[in-house]
Amino acid sequence: MRSNIILLSFMLLLTSTSRATTAFISSLSTHHPNFQLIGSRHNTNRLIMSFLQPDTQYPYTPPAWASPLTNVPKKRLKLAHLPTPIQLIGSNRSTRQQKNSSTILSRLKELNIKLYIKRDDATGGVELGGNKLRKLEFLLAAALETGCDSVVTIGGEQSNHCRATAAAARMVGLSPNLILRTRRADKIHEKTDELGFEGNILFDRMMGSTIYTCTPGEYGRVGSNKLVQHVCDYIATKDGGKSYAIPVGGSNGVGSWGYINAVDELMNQMESMKQDNKSSDFNLDHVVFATGSGGTAAGISLGLSMAYGSLGPSATDTSCPKLHAVGVCDNPAYFYDTMALIANEMGASLDKTTNQFIREAVTVHNGKGRGYALSTEDELDFILQFSLETGIALDPVYSGKALYHFVKHVVENDVESYRNKHVLFWHTGGALGIYEKGNDLLHKFSEVSPVKRVDVYGSNGVKEVTD
Repeated sequence: MRSNIILLSFMLLLTSTSRATTAFISSLSTHHPNFQLIGSRHNTNRLIMSFLQPDTQYPYTPPAWASPLTNVPKKRLKLAHLPTPIQLIGSNRSTRQQKNSSTILSRLKELNIKLYIKRDDATGGVELGGNKLRKLEFLLAAALETGCDSVVTIGGEQSNHCRATAAAARMVGLSPNLILRTRRADKIHEKTDELGFEGNILFDRMMGSTIYTCTPGEYGRVGSNKLVQHVCDYIATKDGGKSYAIPVGGSNGVGSWGYINAVDELMNQMESMKQDNKSSDFNLDHVVFATGSGGTAAGISLGLSMAYGSLGPSATDTSCPKLHAVGVCDNPAYFYDTMALIANEMGASLDKTTNQFIREAVTVHNGKGRGYALSTEDELDFILQFSLETGIALDPVYSGKALYHFVKHVVENDVESYRNKHVLFWHTGGALGIYEKGNDLLHKFSEVSPVKRVDVYGSNGVKEVTD
C-alpha cells in the first residue's frame, strides 16, 4: 500500500513538471512494466498505469474527424489491451528456413510488396482476443447503462464472437446466453450427440454460458435478430431478468464504434511509422480485412474515409488507402447493404446515399470458398505455410480465408496494381477455430512437424517414430 502511494505521488510530481522531464518519463515508461507512455496527435504525452477496471464506464469522446457520424455512444468500457501492434512481415529469415522456394513471402518479395499485420488477435487473452472485443467495449457499456443483468447473442458453433462475449460479460458482472448455430442441434437436444468442449465451445462453457442451439435452416428462415429477441423474451418470462440483445458479430451502430476507435489508433501508429521511416510521404496503399457480419468492415471503411478527409462535402483527399473487405460468407451485395445499414445507424451524414458511398469507399471480394467455416485444402495449406514462415496463426474462418483469397486471387489477378505497394492486413483473431480443423491438417504434420524419440541410453542420437 505504501509503495503504491509513493508511486502515485511520484507520478503526480512528474506530470506537474516542465518539458525537461519528458525524456525521463519516456525512460520510466520503457523500463517500468506497470507504466506506459501514451502519445497521439490529439493528446499530449501522459503517464498512466497499465491498469484495467473492466466494469467501469468511461465517457466517450470520438476522434475530431468523426464528426460526420452523429449517433455517438455516451459511454465505453476499457477491456482490450490497446494499442495492438503493427508487425512488418520479413521476407528473408523465414524463407531461408523453407525447402520450397515457392513460398508466400518469397512471392511477396518478388513483387516488392511490404506486408504489415495489424494484430487485433492480440486485443486480449485467449478468452477475449480478436476484433469482437473492440465492439464489446461499447455494447456492454450500453448493457450496463440500461440496467441489464444478462446478454444474449448468436453465432456459429465455433463463434469467436460468442466466446469473447461470454468472457467479457462475466468480467463486468453479466450472465452470458449464447445461441449457437449447428447442424447437430436436434441430435444434441435428443442426447444422441454432445456439444463437446472443442475450441471456442470450451471457453463458452468455462464461462458458464447458457447455450441454446438452432439449425442453420432455422437461422436462415427466422433470422438472427428475431432468434436473439426470442431468447431475451424467454429469459424475461422465465426469470424476470433483463437481457441486452447483441446482434451476430456485435455488428450494429453501437458496436462498430469500436473500429472508429481502432482507425484512430492506426492513424496515430501511422504517424509514428512516418517518423521512424524518416519519410513524411510514407503511406499504406491497401488495407485488407475479413468480413462476416459487416461491423468491423463498416467501422474501418467509415473511419479511414473520415480520417483521410475523403468523406463529406469537403472530400478532396485522395491519399486514403484502397480498402478491401473479403467476405467469408454470403455475397458482396449483402455486405454493401449491411455496411450501409450500420452507417445509417451510426448517423452518417453524407453528400450522397450511404449505399453509394460504401460502394465507392471499399471493394468487397467474394472469398467464402466452400462456404462459411468450410475450408478448401488450398486454404488450409496457406494457413499452415503462413504459420511456418511467420509464426503467426491465421484462423480458418476469417483471417486465413481472407488473406488467402487476397494474396492468391486478388493480387495474382492484377499483379501490377500491387507491385511495390504497402499492404496492411487487419488480423481479426480467431485462432481457436483451428482446433476444429486438426484432423484435416493431420496428414501434413508428419512432414512439417516430425516427432522423434530421444535415444537417451543408446548411441544412435535420435530415432524416428513411425506410428
